[in-house]
Amino acid sequence: MKLGLSTYSLLKALRAGQMTIEEVIRWAAEQGAEHIELVPVGFDWGNDLKSADTLRTYAEQAGIELSNYTVSANFITEAEEQYKAEIERVCRQVDIAHRLGVKRMRHDVAKRPVAESSIMRFQQDLDKLAAACRIVADYAQQYGIVTSVENHGYHMQASERVQMLLHAVDRPNFRMTLDIGNFLVVDENPVAAVQKMIGYASVIHLKDFYVRPAHRNPGQGWMRSASGNYLRGSIFGQGDVHTREIIRLIKASGYDGYLSLEFEGMEECRLGAQIGLANAQRLWDEAEAARDK
Repeated sequence: MKLGLSTYSLLKALRAGQMTIEEVIRWAAEQGAEHIELVPVGFDWGNDLKSADTLRTYAEQAGIELSNYTVSANFITEAEEQYKAEIERVCRQVDIAHRLGVKRMRHDVAKRPVAESSIMRFQQDLDKLAAACRIVADYAQQYGIVTSVENHGYHMQASERVQMLLHAVDRPNFRMTLDIGNFLVVDENPVAAVQKMIGYASVIHLKDFYVRPAHRNPGQGWMRSASGNYLRGSIFGQGDVHTREIIRLIKASGYDGYLSLEFEGMEECRLGAQIGLANAQRLWDEAEAARDK
């Protein structure tokens, strides 16, 4: 297992100009993170091969591995030309992932609002989504890169929908970035979902939420789940996700890849990320000790 940090965890500091992406990489290494997941949001990213070379070199000098490259995408388009252009754009992002030196790349697949995210609509979209993901995965294969879909964005968030897409794409190098907290956005039990999906994981996001029922409006700063429950990001290990049990399940599964902390709480982001990393390591160590008894 390699515990690390998503750059998205320090988005507030990046957007406020308090940190550069290089400082985020250096900071993560100083916190003991073994890897960093690059999410090109919140900083001045050249989005080209030269920029990728520069960040790869900087990470190597900082002594930290670049693990996963995470980009946006939406293969639901109005016109065929847009669909083809989006596939081509994502393939160019695969080229960047290769220059970064990563062997994992997560790309979004589909975005629809809750009102348009019925299972019937998903089934209508599935063939087109799978065809796009198949092209990208086949392109990435030349570099030995595993592409993945995350449970993210309502339309592609429930575990069964992710499974349907994975099997429809049917490529060994197309897997899942498993976000343990995101299942709550579609009101799915994270423990049960992780148990169901762990075998498909190429990268695991460690995320925690506070959860309140729909009839208890807690005020500003909360998002709504698909059925109206209230969610707010928390420091990992301090929220309502059963993080201890999920870490135990991950450990018991034999998963030995990247664990990437993704902090989205209201607390100061460096403090939230620092405490979250420490909690994740502690819970992993506890799970390991319990297994060895």
